Amino acid sequence: MSLDKFFGKGSNKNEDGFEPTVVDRPEAPTGETETVRKIVDELNAMPEDRAIWLASFAYVLTRVAAADLDVDQRETLEMDAIVQQWGHLTEAQAVLVVQIAESQSKLVGGTDDYLVTRRFRDVSTWEERTQLLHCLFAVASAGGDTISAEESHEIREISDELGFTLPELNEVRRQYADRLAALQR
Repeated sequence: MSLDKFFGKGSNKNEDGFEPTVVDRPEAPTGETETVRKIVDELNAMPEDRAIWLASFAYVLTRVAAADLDVDQRETLEMDAIVQQWGHLTEAQAVLVVQIAESQSKLVGGTDDYLVTRRFRDVSTWEERTQLLHCLFAVASAGGDTISAEESHEIREISDELGFTLPELNEVRRQYADRLAALQR
């Protein structure tokens, strides 16, 4: 095939003499595209250290939501609300941040889990890490009002990576004991 045919110059027929059917893709509504661009621009204007904090915070939340291999819509809504509150974002910004975090988690998963969590530890205060721990329990229980064994295990791993001791984790965990599936049996 010549370069002219490849780039659309000359005949559109392929080697067998057939002309390919061209399918038009629907375009996104202009208003929707502009809204997304505006949100992205607002997030891009954020100071780099704050953006790192926010991105790693949201990503760590997704670790717990995905621990049982099913991110429930209620978990996503809970993450949206948490990211909006703790990230001081608009609802639209929070939704976008959570969607990006969920996508990254699906794409790289276990490869980056440890690194991103350690990064959050490095850019956050002890109080912020403690609050994140509470948020992890909130996300885990949002999917069905119970925290599965897989989610509890993931929270334990995250707490270790954040620098919490087992007694410190258990102090927070006690506040959610009524939601732990293992204790409900």
